Amino acid sequence: MSETMIGLIGLALLLVMFLSGMELGFSMAMLGFLGFTYVVSPKAGLSLLAHDIFDASTSYSYTVVPTFMFMGMVAFNAGIARQLYLTAYRFFGHIPGGLAMATVGGATAFGSITGSPTATSATFASVAIPEMDRYNYDKRLSTGVVAASGCLGPLIPPSNPLIIYGIITEQSIGKLFTASLIPGVIVSLLFLLTVYGWCRINPSIGPKGERSSWLERISSLRKSAPVVIIFIVVVGGLMIGLFTPTEAGGFGAFAVTLLCFVKREINWSGLVKSIVETLRSSCMILVLIVGSIIFGHFIAVTKIPMAAADWISSLPLDRHLIVVLIALAYLVGGSFIDDLAFMVLATPIFYPVILKLGFDLIWFGVFLQIVVMIGVIIPPVAINVFIVKNIAKVPLGVVYAGTLPFTIGLSLCALLLLLVPQIALFLPSLLGL
Repeated sequence: MSETMIGLIGLALLLVMFLSGMELGFSMAMLGFLGFTYVVSPKAGLSLLAHDIFDASTSYSYTVVPTFMFMGMVAFNAGIARQLYLTAYRFFGHIPGGLAMATVGGATAFGSITGSPTATSATFASVAIPEMDRYNYDKRLSTGVVAASGCLGPLIPPSNPLIIYGIITEQSIGKLFTASLIPGVIVSLLFLLTVYGWCRINPSIGPKGERSSWLERISSLRKSAPVVIIFIVVVGGLMIGLFTPTEAGGFGAFAVTLLCFVKREINWSGLVKSIVETLRSSCMILVLIVGSIIFGHFIAVTKIPMAAADWISSLPLDRHLIVVLIALAYLVGGSFIDDLAFMVLATPIFYPVILKLGFDLIWFGVFLQIVVMIGVIIPPVAINVFIVKNIAKVPLGVVYAGTLPFTIGLSLCALLLLLVPQIALFLPSLLGL
C-alpha cells in the first residue's frame, strides 16, 4: 500500500471518528501518532508524540491565545456589549432598519474585542433582539443580522482564528491583524448597506426608532470611549511594532479588567468565571493545535500535501478558480466539522498549494477568514444560527432566511478580495510590515 493511500485512509478515519462524537484534537493526535508509527517506525512515532506535545505546550508564541481570550471573556461578562449597542443605537436608531444597523455597529466593536463569533452572537441575541422586538422588527431581520454580525469576530482583530492561522503557517500575527482591517470595514459597510436596502424594499421589516439628541449621542460615545481607546492602543501597538502579539494581548486583558473593576462592571465572581472560561477555551484550542501538528506530520510523510499541490496546480484552470475550489472545500468541510476545527485540519494541506500558485499567505489568511465567516451562518453546521435560534426561540428556517442577504454580501467581499488582493496587502505594505 502506498504512503499516499495510507494518508487518505487516515483522513477518512478522522472524519468517521469526528462524526462518532470523538473530540477532533484527540482524534488527530491518535491517528497522527498511529499513522506516523506505521509509515516510519514505532520509535519515531513515540519521539514525534513527545516532541510535538512538549514543543506546543511550552511555545511562547501560543501564549497569545489565552491573553486575547481572557480580554474577550472579561468584556463579555462585564456587559460591555450593552454599552456598545446603546452607542451605536444613538447614532443609527432613527433611520429605517436603524436598530439592525446599530446591531452591526455594536457587534463589530464587540467582535473586535472578543474575536469570538459565538460570544458576540450570544451577547447580541440577548441584548439586541428584545430591543428590535419592541419596535416590531421582522424576526428574519432581527435574528439574521445578529447571526451574521456575530461572524465578524474572525476577521476584525484581535481574531483567534487569525492567530491560529498565523501559528499554523508561521506568518506574522501582527501583519495578519493589519491586513484584516480594511476587509473588516468593507464587510461591516456591506452589512449596513444590506440592512438599508432590505428596509427600503420592505419598510415594514425594520421600522424607524427614536431619534436621539446630539447630547445623548456624545454622552453614550463618552461612555464607550475607554473601550475604543483600548482597542486602538492594542491594534495600533501591534501595527507599529510597539507590542508583540502576546504583549498586546496581555496589555489588553489588563486594561479591560482594570477598566471593568474601576467602573464596577464586573465583580470577583465575574472575574473567576472569565478565568475558568478562558482556561477551558484555551485548553481546547491548544489540544486542537497539538493534534493538528501531530496529524500534520503524519500527512506530511504520506506526501499528500505535495501530491495535492502538484495535482491542483496542474489543473488546466486559472489560479483564481483554483482558489475558489479550495474555498468551496473549506465550506463543504465546515458543513460537517466545526469551521475552526476544519481550518486547523485543512490549512496544513492547502497552504502549500496557495504558495505554489504564487499567492501571498497573509492575503490567503484574510480571504480564508471571510470563507469561515460564510461557513458559520450557512447550513447544516452553522453555530451562530444555532445560538441565535436557541436564545431567540424562533424556528431555524427563520434565522437562515435572515442570514441569506448577508451571505450574499460576504460572498461579494470574498470575490472582491480575490480579484483585488491589495485590499488586504495595502495597509501592511504601507506600514512596512
